[in-house]
Amino acid sequence: MKNKLKERPLERPDGSELSQRERRVLEAVVRIYVDTAEPAGSRTVVRRFDLGVSPATVRNTMSDLEEKGYLLHPHASAGRVPTDLAYRIFVNQLMRPSALTELEKDQIAAALGEVGSSPVERLVRQAIQALGVLSQELGVAVAPRLQGAVLERLDLVRVSSSKVLLVAQIRSGFVRTVYVDLPCEVPEDTLVTLTLLLNERLTGLTLGEIRETVQDRIRDALPGDDPAAEEVLNIFMQSGPDIFDWPEIEASSIHLGNASVLAAQPEFNSGERLKGLLELTEQRELLSSVLGERVHSPGLQITIGGENPTEELSEFTLVTAEYRLGGLKGVIGVIGPTRMPYEKVVAIVEHTSSLVNRILK
Repeated sequence: MKNKLKERPLERPDGSELSQRERRVLEAVVRIYVDTAEPAGSRTVVRRFDLGVSPATVRNTMSDLEEKGYLLHPHASAGRVPTDLAYRIFVNQLMRPSALTELEKDQIAAALGEVGSSPVERLVRQAIQALGVLSQELGVAVAPRLQGAVLERLDLVRVSSSKVLLVAQIRSGFVRTVYVDLPCEVPEDTLVTLTLLLNERLTGLTLGEIRETVQDRIRDALPGDDPAAEEVLNIFMQSGPDIFDWPEIEASSIHLGNASVLAAQPEFNSGERLKGLLELTEQRELLSSVLGERVHSPGLQITIGGENPTEELSEFTLVTAEYRLGGLKGVIGVIGPTRMPYEKVVAIVEHTSSLVNRILK
């Protein structure tokens, strides 16, 4: 299907060449196929939609739409199915986003309310689970990248005579703890002095800036009359870039919901299609990259089939919205087959992202 469409690109893929009748027939075919997962025939279109024309007229209109690249005619079927272009015209010009019911709103609020003041990652995980249940698509999210996060405060907390806990509070709400081994016993008042010194030199900087410049920023702060403080600062001199390098958080930036909701859809009845879905969920680096690019695009983003940047996603639609955590940005939404109830999914994603933003504020 995709290759056939790519071989015959449209000069005007915005639907401007479509007549009013073609638009109505196109919308009818999309709605029937989304509802039934079966090709739409002319008689079905006439029976379900009051278009004021005969099945023969609808059949001729569908043939014209096929010639223009908006419909496909599967083998051994009298009906047509939408192409990616048909879904794009539907999303941009024809759909009417649904209003969520109070029950659906309550379900999302209840799922997110369970996390209380818990870390943002747990909130995001709960959100994509709620998205998956309500939309019957695969919930996805990208956590904010911490490279640009600003350090708000550092604390050194004694754990034992040879170990302290570095507690780093990020301006956008993250808290990170790192154990630091000490070469000698450090008095409590020395820890207080070191805490003040590190906060003076490092707070207000991004984590990226700290990793790159921490050695230069504390080199001239070494006290000559306190050997214990000098030993600890030497540790930060030598290991500072590693202490403030948190690769595991960056690596886990992609979050996925339960793929079983997708596996139940007709598109994945065949073993090959189901295998492709499972393989996609395992390509976390690819998904992280694709979704990470959407962080730079505010508002709702919908990419359909071949519009996606990779072949692995050419059979899927991505619907995502941005959420903010202070100055950091993340993305939350769903992945599903191109045969998607766009009106309902758009409403669910927009409402959920809006609620996530309100909670994070």
